Amino acid sequence: MKKLTKVILMVAIFMIALPFYLQAAQFDAPYYDFAKKNEAKWAAEDKEINKKLAALQKKFGKPPNIIYILADDVGWGEMGWQGGGKHRGTPTPELDKMAHEGMRFWAAYAEPSCTPSRIAINTGRHPVRTGLLSVLWPGQIKGLSAKEVTVAEVLSEAGYNTAMWGKWHLGDEPEHAPENQGYDYAYYGLWNGAPDNWPGSFDMYQEAPNSHKAMFYDFPGEEEYKKRTGIDLSVGGYVGHKGKGRKPIEGAAGKLRPDKQETFEAESIKQITAYVKEKAKDDKPFFIYWATYTQQLQGSKAHHNDKHVDKVNAQASGMAAHNAHVRQLLDTLKAEGIAENTLVVWISDNGPMYAFYPNSGYSWLRGGKGDVLEGGVRVPAMAWWPGMIAPNQDPVDILHLTDLFTTAARLAGALDKIPNDRVTDGVDQTALLLLGEDHGRRNMIFHYSGGVLGAIRYEDFKVHIKAGHGGLPGMDFYNVMRDPGEKFGQLYPGLFAVTPIQIKLREHMQMIQKFPHRVSEITPKGAELTPHD
Repeated sequence: MKKLTKVILMVAIFMIALPFYLQAAQFDAPYYDFAKKNEAKWAAEDKEINKKLAALQKKFGKPPNIIYILADDVGWGEMGWQGGGKHRGTPTPELDKMAHEGMRFWAAYAEPSCTPSRIAINTGRHPVRTGLLSVLWPGQIKGLSAKEVTVAEVLSEAGYNTAMWGKWHLGDEPEHAPENQGYDYAYYGLWNGAPDNWPGSFDMYQEAPNSHKAMFYDFPGEEEYKKRTGIDLSVGGYVGHKGKGRKPIEGAAGKLRPDKQETFEAESIKQITAYVKEKAKDDKPFFIYWATYTQQLQGSKAHHNDKHVDKVNAQASGMAAHNAHVRQLLDTLKAEGIAENTLVVWISDNGPMYAFYPNSGYSWLRGGKGDVLEGGVRVPAMAWWPGMIAPNQDPVDILHLTDLFTTAARLAGALDKIPNDRVTDGVDQTALLLLGEDHGRRNMIFHYSGGVLGAIRYEDFKVHIKAGHGGLPGMDFYNVMRDPGEKFGQLYPGLFAVTPIQIKLREHMQMIQKFPHRVSEITPKGAELTPHD
């Protein structure tokens, strides 16, 4: 095992030393334009980064551990460090402490909704490229194609232990399951948080008249639902092991009920901290993907009466519980002496879902979940890595959820494991993490809504694409540095941006012609629920 570890280290050091243009991955065309302009600058940065990573590997004897925490429906501005927290009834003191001990991203972006963002973080690709475009519901048989390559598969090839906890939401069938998508161990729920409330909504009206309105008041009950549709809701989650299949989660954490998520989250952090303690002593590094149910609908009884928690908003108590769980994780990393060798990134999957307001998240920005407006895709994010990421940083560099895929590969010395027969949208942001503001390697994002390109961010500008008229371009132009709330979109002040944006769009579309999107293997064209699903 020691000889194998030395070989992995040598390969990792060699791979992280390679410049971007010698790496195997195929990026989108606009990235290469940006990289070419910064070639000399990036080469100098890479030398500095390589020294830092080589010194870290020499100290710990293995590449860094990586933990990605993907929160759910937490809007930009919800965290205390962004003006929310206790001021909005959602106290986040430990999360805020984590943010101030590391890096707070003010221009971090995700996809507009939950399944798409889970595709993005796992594959480093915009969902439109993968053939899976829509949010999945119970009973659907489509999911993440086995032909896609996940971050867990890349890191497994690089010698990492891999595990995930939380909301998988990338398909119900065994071939879609995390234990068959690169994860050695997985403790996961199948769907989003809504079905957890379906049986409870049915139960509200069964014993006596009830003047309150259930969230899903027409749900006919689990037995009747199965009789009518054939969809079985009796199993809400699984425990999976690579190569050994999966078994249903027993007890409250595996059953669709109002207390499922609190039980599931409590068991998750218990398992996560035990896993960290066990793997801290392993010759191999570990990768954890924690897709927490935080900010889903149920909330937490244990934290309902915490100071500053808004009792009307159940999600506020859920945030308080998650706040405590993250502190447990960070404290465990410190206690095991591996904090310096562990990158922890926390990011939300999309903006708030206002459908159940006031039981909902919130954003200071316009729009919410499902929108390509800033309120839908711009999210809070932070990175924590004591000794490697300097504390109290607040960069405005652009970061996208897909970047976490490529950055993990870079840190693992596994960029050569990323396939080059498809476009990878995520770019390596190690320079931003280790060198700070103005060292980001992204200057634009294509924002898709399902299969439709809805907006483009380029530098400080954001263009929403719409139908043109009279030969004029169809776009609303914003400066989202000056106007993050997108309140003053106009066409004419942005005319200077028309040609540059069109050039980038043309390059993007030409790359799609060269590397066509994966076609759904399950849903025939025209069978989608909506035109962009």
